[in-house]
Amino acid sequence: MIPEVSIQSLALSRGGRQLFSRLILKLSPGEAVALTGRNGAGKTSLLRAIAGLIAPDEGEIAFGGVEPAEAREAMHLLGHLDGLKSSRTARDELSFWTGFAGGGADTPDAAAARLDLLPLLDLEVRRLSAGQRRRLALARLLAAPRPLWLLDEPLSPLDAEWRGRFGEIMGEHLATGGMILAAVHDPLPLAARTVEIGR
Repeated sequence: MIPEVSIQSLALSRGGRQLFSRLILKLSPGEAVALTGRNGAGKTSLLRAIAGLIAPDEGEIAFGGVEPAEAREAMHLLGHLDGLKSSRTARDELSFWTGFAGGGADTPDAAAARLDLLPLLDLEVRRLSAGQRRRLALARLLAAPRPLWLLDEPLSPLDAEWRGRFGEIMGEHLATGGMILAAVHDPLPLAARTVEIGR
């Protein structure tokens, strides 16, 4: 378990341009934080830095005494692109990502049932709608539970019903001590602290 995420005096650049500097942020168990800001402000880059995919220019990202390599085994990063192979079936994709993240053999079907995906599992991913593909990507969060969810525009292709239903799932995750850090343009469907990036 990650006790917390603590960011101190963080500065990030992309393509030789500084996105932001002196960012301070703390995320505790049971808390959701919505990252807001204009396009290109650095919301996605911050998520990638926390996940260890890019290095900050300055500052520190700490996980309450947990080593970064160990902390990365306790987080999910879900990008604004679904990261699904279009030629595979939905079942194969969910099974692959579940195994990659350390989930059990029985968890993909349970996650698919929760997100109403069972009738779609034998279809190739390319045959799914944008909202169905997003639900398939989100299913890995349930199929291989990890305490820290780093989400980049997680709800953008979902209709109003599914935004609400996934809000309930997010609330359940927080109730068990999980943490959510989400880059968003629209408000999350649950109570969340807002941090504006690049202001």
